[in-house]
Amino acid sequence: MKKITVISGKGGTGKTTVVANLAYLAKDLVLADCDVDAPNLHLLLEPEVNESEIFKSHKIAIKNNDKCINCGTCYDVCRFNAIDPVSYDIDGYKCEGCGVCVAMCPEDALSLKLLETGNIYQSTTEFGPMIHAHLNVGADNSGKLISEVREKAVEIGNKQGKELILIDGSPGIGCPVISSITGVDLVLFVTEPSKSGFSDLKRVAKVIKHFNIPALAVINKYDINEGISEEIEKYLIEEKIELVGKISFSSDVVDSLRNAKLIVQEDQENRVSKELANIWHGIRNRIKSN
Repeated sequence: MKKITVISGKGGTGKTTVVANLAYLAKDLVLADCDVDAPNLHLLLEPEVNESEIFKSHKIAIKNNDKCINCGTCYDVCRFNAIDPVSYDIDGYKCEGCGVCVAMCPEDALSLKLLETGNIYQSTTEFGPMIHAHLNVGADNSGKLISEVREKAVEIGNKQGKELILIDGSPGIGCPVISSITGVDLVLFVTEPSKSGFSDLKRVAKVIKHFNIPALAVINKYDINEGISEEIEKYLIEEKIELVGKISFSSDVVDSLRNAKLIVQEDQENRVSKELANIWHGIRNRIKSN
C-alpha cells in the first residue's frame, strides 16, 4: 500500500483542492486529513461520519484542596510559572504536565489528569474511507493526533485491501508536517508563484531533503505570475525535484466548488481538469516505479 502526502509551505496555495481532485481521479483509496489544526478536506468531500472518538493526550496537574496544606513546595519546583505564589492554584494553560510537582508534594495533594484535546472521525466518501480529526483550540500534541490519524488510515486500508493512502498534510515546516510525511512513499509539493510561496517552498524542500523522501512538485495558478513560475522551475531543476505539472488559474474551479463539485468531476474537458489528470498520471507512474 503506497502512501502519498500532499503539503505546501504556506496556507492558501490550493493544496486541499488539489487533494480532493486527485482523490476523484485515483478512486478506491483511503483519505487522511492530517491538517488537524484547521481541517477542511471534509468541506470539499462532505463525508458521512460513521464513528468518532475522543482524543486525549495532554496532561496537567490537578490539586486536591482537601489535602493541600499550602506549603508552597509545588511553587518552588515548578519551572513553567504555572503555580500561583499566593493561592498555589494551578494555571492549566501554563502547566506542561511534567509531573515534578506531583512527585514532590509532601501531602500527595496533586495528580496528573489526561485532558480531552480533540476528536478523530472515521467517515465514508464516494471515493473511499476517510480518517480526519480536529484538535481543540489551543491544545497541544498535534503531531501525536496526526500519527493516530495515519495509523487508523493504514489499518482501514489493510482491512479493505486498498492500494493507496492519500494524505492532506499541514502547511508550514513544523511538527505537524513532519508527522504527516514520516515514512511515506512520496511527497507532493503544491506551491504558488508568489514571493512568499517560493520562499516557503524552499523551506519545505529542505525538510524533505533532510528526510530523504522522494518528491514531486506542482505549481498552482502558475499563470498569475509566470516570471516567478519560471524561477520556481529553475530552482526545482537545481534541487533535482521533478515538476509533475502546472495548473492554470481559472474561475471555473471556484464555480465548481460553489456548486459543491470538484472541477474534474463537473467538467472533464476543462483545461484545469486535463492538467490535474496529467498530474495524477505522473504521480501514478512515479509511485509505480519506486
